[in-house]
Amino acid sequence: MWFTLNICLYLSFSFILAASILGSDMCQLQGHFRLNGMYKNGDFIFGGLFEVDFLTVFPELSFRTEPEPPYCEQFDMESFQQAQTMAFAIDEINNNPNLLPNITLGYHVYDNCVMLGMAFRAAISLASGTEESFSNQNCTGPPPVIGIVGDSSSTASIAISSILGLFRVPIVSHYATCSCLSDRKKYPSFFRTIPSDAFQVRAMVQILKYFGWTWVGLIYSDDDYGIYAAQSFHQEIKLFGGCVAFSEILPHDNNHRDIQHITAVIQASTARVMVVFSTPSFLIPLLDAVVLQNMTGRQWIASEAWATSLVNHAPRLLPFLRGTLGIAIRRGEIQGLHEFLLRLHSSNDPKNNMLRIFWEKMFGCSFETGSKETDGEQVKKVCTGQEDLSTTDTPYTDVSELRASYNVYKAVYALAHALHDLMQCEEGRGPFHGNSCADITNLKPWQLVHYLQKVNFTTGFGDHVLFDENGDALPIYDVLNWQPGSDGSIRVQAVGVVNEEAATGMVLTLDDDALYWNSEPKQIPRSVCSESCPPGTRRASRKGLPICCFDCLPCRDGLISNTTDAIECTLCPDEFWSNKDKDQCVPKEVEFLSYEDPLGISLTTASLLGTCFCALVMVIFTHHRNTPIVRANNSELSFLLLLSLKLCFLCVLLFIGQPQLWTCQLRHAVFGISFVLCISSILVKTMVVIAVFKSSRPEGKSALKWFGAAQQRCTVVILTAIQVVICAVWLSTASPTPHKNNKYIRSKIVYECAIGSVAGFSMLLGYIGLLAAVSFMLAFLARNLPDNFNEAKFITFSMLIFCAVWIAFVPAYVSSPGKYAVAVEIFAILASSFGLLVAIFAPKCYIILLHPERNTKKAIMGRDIQKK
Repeated sequence: MWFTLNICLYLSFSFILAASILGSDMCQLQGHFRLNGMYKNGDFIFGGLFEVDFLTVFPELSFRTEPEPPYCEQFDMESFQQAQTMAFAIDEINNNPNLLPNITLGYHVYDNCVMLGMAFRAAISLASGTEESFSNQNCTGPPPVIGIVGDSSSTASIAISSILGLFRVPIVSHYATCSCLSDRKKYPSFFRTIPSDAFQVRAMVQILKYFGWTWVGLIYSDDDYGIYAAQSFHQEIKLFGGCVAFSEILPHDNNHRDIQHITAVIQASTARVMVVFSTPSFLIPLLDAVVLQNMTGRQWIASEAWATSLVNHAPRLLPFLRGTLGIAIRRGEIQGLHEFLLRLHSSNDPKNNMLRIFWEKMFGCSFETGSKETDGEQVKKVCTGQEDLSTTDTPYTDVSELRASYNVYKAVYALAHALHDLMQCEEGRGPFHGNSCADITNLKPWQLVHYLQKVNFTTGFGDHVLFDENGDALPIYDVLNWQPGSDGSIRVQAVGVVNEEAATGMVLTLDDDALYWNSEPKQIPRSVCSESCPPGTRRASRKGLPICCFDCLPCRDGLISNTTDAIECTLCPDEFWSNKDKDQCVPKEVEFLSYEDPLGISLTTASLLGTCFCALVMVIFTHHRNTPIVRANNSELSFLLLLSLKLCFLCVLLFIGQPQLWTCQLRHAVFGISFVLCISSILVKTMVVIAVFKSSRPEGKSALKWFGAAQQRCTVVILTAIQVVICAVWLSTASPTPHKNNKYIRSKIVYECAIGSVAGFSMLLGYIGLLAAVSFMLAFLARNLPDNFNEAKFITFSMLIFCAVWIAFVPAYVSSPGKYAVAVEIFAILASSFGLLVAIFAPKCYIILLHPERNTKKAIMGRDIQKK
């Protein structure tokens, strides 16, 4: 109830107060902020926001009185130089008759104390003014400032642009780099003379790519600048193929425990390159911890926010930060700035209290005369205001490395050129509604934004200044290297440039000879999770780890990789195979049964030996052709059988050597016809034996006349002719051809004869098998004939060997790869041929040569035995 009552009383009071204000003719300022600043009056005022102090102090709250406003401490000379550069640029423009003639520019500059709340207070003060009241009842008229230079912080720029952008107040930042600020829908009046973080991140990734650093640690500040930069970095490094080993946030409050955690992560990581997106205020506590723990051996990559910060150049940091690579905004030169800085004098005006603070910090004195101020044990002297700045040597007077200050200079001139173009507008030809021009006496901020978007000029240093459709400046950075100076401090040396062009894209130019490395020996440090995979291997990612962490697995046989860090191995073409190192494809070894091969030599020798045996038996039979054992059972068939066996032995030679079309066509045809001729001769001999035996009996005397010599020849010819027809049909329809086979042995090309038609080859072998089976059956049935007369026993034994060999041939042939299949076929031919030769002709040669007394008709007919 009391809470509701208080709210009602508060709203009633506020309504009465507002009504009293609106009822008067004055527009009252509702309050003041305690801000450090400096000002200069003029026809048009430019605002400025700078980080002159690094610390904001909030008074203690008593909850009894209105809280005192916060104030700032830890004055930064380098940032104050930036503020004075704005004053110098405005002074230079006022003295330039060609730019804004008859117009005097002024400025209101405030210190944001590296604090969002203070920056917002300063921005509101610039936008609303600091006058107590306005006579115009509706608070209309030209704004207190027509444009703002700053803020240097991305977080503050986001907050300020979100509010002032609603009123289209032009803001030109010299140091806010967050890529989010390029969003024209959210920040329609924001511009900057420093490249966006999107470019900065790409530039840093280019450096990592240049040196092959794929395994890096990422550290960033807990603000919009660091967070957005880290997000972009994660995306860009993936495109490059790199990985982030760890990602840590620098705390807002410099918490000791958080800093200790970050240093522990750095020490435990195998990454040797640390990429840091941070402002100096966030980074200093971490660097102190690095020194305390003696953490050497790291390569630091600095973002533009701290790459040139003199705070980090202390000699105590030299062993740890020398060799640091960083990118910095483009260095420029401003003629006359140094003399202007030295001409500065103190002021007693409360609106210029920033000058007063600067003077006290520069000379270690105080303007307070009522009481002596002490600085610890030392009593401060009184400032006279006549101290000589030329005797000082501080970052304030150092104009050798003008980077942020040069951006401030360009920002002021951009606003001035936009205002100049606005004032040059001719009525009736203007860009606004009805071709009107802006009213100088009632200038609207959005009108200046229109001209600011079209600004295009060149500075005295020669740099081109313009903005793209997002308000971003031309992307260009200097690459810096931190090197040891002669006095033991850190010296920043420019070693390259990185810029981005529409035609060529990102271009990085480095002077490798000018680089200094913080390593022994002075070589480029390495930072990879896994060493590169050499040619002949491929990368295999480790489970649960980033893609930069991998194992190198050798390529399988038949696959190669001829590049470093290959993702996959490449399959060699059909007629090629991987070499021993698996880094190139070489022609496959062509395999066939050659005459130089030991196996080929052995089989050729056996073939020729069998041929010689046949020739020898033929000579023996020819020499003893009139003897009974030769003449018995048709000697003509015996010679025909020897001839066919010789052809069987010789056809083996067609299977050896590199396959050619004629050898492929002849080998199976000659083999099939030779074996049919051989088996048909044996079949006829078997039939003759049976016919002769039957003719010796009274009831079978007429059997032999139906199977005389003519019938025997005719039978052999007919049986052989059938095989000739089979071969002719096979060769004419699907002839065997040479074929390079990759299926048997993937690493070799088996040069073989493709049979062309399986049916034709099967009929050839089937017909041989049929004749052999019939011969075996007839010989087996005639096995009980009288011993001395019985040749059927030997024929039976020979057919048994023949059939056993060819039955075993089928599975052996099918399971043998490459040239061994041909060897199996040759072995079957030789084994069956030797079996026939030995089983049929060896007993006869034995009698002819060793027992000629048994080579008589009586002995053969068995009559001597009967008499005995």
